[in-house]
Amino acid sequence: MKENRSKKWNETKTNDSWSIFKIMGEFVEGYEKLSVIGPSISIFGSARTKPNNKYYKLAEEISAAIVEKGYGIITGGGKGIMEAANKGANSKKGKSVGLCINLPFEDTNNQYIDPDKILNFDYFFVRKVMFVKYAQGFVVMPGGFGTLDEFFEAVTLIQTYKAEKFPIILVGSDFWGGLIEWVKQTLLLENKTISEDDLNLFQIADTKEEVLKILEKFHNNYNFSPNF
Repeated sequence: MKENRSKKWNETKTNDSWSIFKIMGEFVEGYEKLSVIGPSISIFGSARTKPNNKYYKLAEEISAAIVEKGYGIITGGGKGIMEAANKGANSKKGKSVGLCINLPFEDTNNQYIDPDKILNFDYFFVRKVMFVKYAQGFVVMPGGFGTLDEFFEAVTLIQTYKAEKFPIILVGSDFWGGLIEWVKQTLLLENKTISEDDLNLFQIADTKEEVLKILEKFHNNYNFSPNF
């Protein structure tokens, strides 16, 4: 029994070593494709949001308005908010990127991604690097755990100076208000686990006009470049 466990452990270590090459391959493909796309905005949100939802429609409008300003759009390539954002970019002939990942419970690769801008990933952590490295801003629509993960990772990277500062915009004060109040009350005031300046790492907007104003104001003062 002990020998069998040892054998399985050694096989696992060997497989782990070989997986490094697959990980490297995903990084290389991502860097090569995204580095030539130009300034882009990553848009996040729930894959479960239906087309008749107000946030689906708002994501589509925001995306269309963003590409008219010369940015590309990067999404996770799936349904819901991601589909809406790619659809908005596609409607204005803008660059529409999908960073897709195969999941057992949802379909990815919506029809509005440019065929030459579809990237498929097996590793979430590689995919998240791509969302951040070449994005000139984050627009975070209502979503679930994945959306929260992407939002907090972006905030943490900027907070710790591991990434250049870029605008992070939470869309929907009615959706995000409770979370932001918890951050202020529990993290800042009661436990002092963040600083007051950390609250300036993100902003809240409710309309496409507000989103565009935040993006334009920021980029009037900063050059476009990769974030790390």
